[in-house]
Amino acid sequence: MGLSCAPPRSGPVESKTEAAMSELVPEPRQKPVVPMKPMGINTSLLGYIGIDTIIEQMRKKTMKTGFDFNIMVVGQSGLGKSTLVNTLFKSQVSRKSSGWNREEKIPKTVEIKAIGHVIEEGGVKMKLTVIDTPGFGDQINNENCWEPIEKYINEQYEKFLKEEVNIARKKRIPDTRVHCCLYFISPTGHSLRPLDLEFMKHLSKVVNIIPVIAKADTMTLEEKTEFKQRVRKELEVNGIEFYPQKEFDEDLEDKTENDKIRESMPFAVVGSDKEYQVNGKRVLGRKTPWGIIEVENLNHCEFALLRDFVIRTHLQDLKEVTHNIHYETYRAKRLNDNGGLPPMTVEAEENHESNL
Repeated sequence: MGLSCAPPRSGPVESKTEAAMSELVPEPRQKPVVPMKPMGINTSLLGYIGIDTIIEQMRKKTMKTGFDFNIMVVGQSGLGKSTLVNTLFKSQVSRKSSGWNREEKIPKTVEIKAIGHVIEEGGVKMKLTVIDTPGFGDQINNENCWEPIEKYINEQYEKFLKEEVNIARKKRIPDTRVHCCLYFISPTGHSLRPLDLEFMKHLSKVVNIIPVIAKADTMTLEEKTEFKQRVRKELEVNGIEFYPQKEFDEDLEDKTENDKIRESMPFAVVGSDKEYQVNGKRVLGRKTPWGIIEVENLNHCEFALLRDFVIRTHLQDLKEVTHNIHYETYRAKRLNDNGGLPPMTVEAEENHESNL
């Protein structure tokens, strides 16, 4: 005889019991659907799309509009600030090259003088502004002589912020913000002055500071190496961070590249806008009784490292750090101080005063 494997039928009593149980015990609530994170999948293309042309589009736009770059030079008189800036941009762009009177006396207080130029190379236009600070560090009492410089830097942030909060904003806001500050250290061979430390301690919070040792040809190679190490140590002990700051390294590639730069800083430089004949070539250099110091020869000085760093590899990053870090810090503080409201524009202030 075969056995039946069919399950027993539920009786009417069991069905009633199950129905009663379902009324007493609520059904479990479904969990909300969590959207999946987008996954990075390397999708093979079936044909050419043209995504890579965005770089060329950006290049064409930049060539049409050009871009701004504002560089400030700070240091005592006689350290070759004007000459170095002329050497950097291979043109007469400094204050002294733009109608400066050589009989002009050293100002009794720190002055801020900005000279604008338009430089064009390979079809790319750059509106360069060189901001000089005559009078800095030249007085008997240099206490707080960094304050006018900090005030000027913050004024440019304020100017940009007021333009930004206008209802009818300009398509392109004029950018007068200081993107880079070259701080010239006197080649004493000993240590940094209290003024050097005080300036960099205050200003490194509001602007990209790049320290340079001026007139490096006044030191021997051994003195130069020792002085560079001593300056780096003093800056570290005093908690002073110069550009490029470690905290702003975006990835391992950035960190590796910037670590090499940081190890070479401060750059010991020599500036000259005069050319001399050396081994059949015209070179920028300084003539001395013992020969020609070639400005762009790394065996003679580190000017080429500074030039490549400021112009050829980090110019765009200097602008981005200025906008995304220093300006944003200023902007957040101003809005916070103003109760979350944007600062009043000149027009709004005038209307407010007339209403009163």
